[in-house]
Amino acid sequence: MTGKLTVNLYLRMLWIILKAFRRPILPLENICNDVRVRIYPNDLDINFHVNNGRYLTLCDLNRVDMFVRSGLAAVMFKHKWSPVIAEHSMTYIKPVNLFDVVTIHSKIKHWDEKFIYSDHWFEREGKVVAQGHSKALVISRKGSVPTEQVLRALEIHRQEKIAIK
Repeated sequence: MTGKLTVNLYLRMLWIILKAFRRPILPLENICNDVRVRIYPNDLDINFHVNNGRYLTLCDLNRVDMFVRSGLAAVMFKHKWSPVIAEHSMTYIKPVNLFDVVTIHSKIKHWDEKFIYSDHWFEREGKVVAQGHSKALVISRKGSVPTEQVLRALEIHRQEKIAIK
């Protein structure tokens, strides 16, 4: 059963990536992103609501969309960098159930020399049902990549993309 669940997650991520290429490019200032998803049986726990760990996975789907739309995915691929979540906390306000449609919002709040700090919240029918915070960084084989270097590479990538058009 675990193998089927993993395949389902890969298919869901592939779907998010394909949709991201059709969505508008995100501005680098005030990055805020949203993704709508439907809750499926494999998202549920034994209490028949979304599993606490699945919220984190759904936040990952939002981040993948954000990476593609901002150009960060291309930059990370080019430099052989990887995104890593160092911390993530969630507060669960209301249960999310089978076949509910939720909108997952993520907003980059600020960054320092090493980490990028984001807020995440889930809405169902316009009401917040969960909210959280994360601290992420970009790593290479040599260790963490300074945030300033990531942002510089992203800006260069975006300028090159504009020059090509």
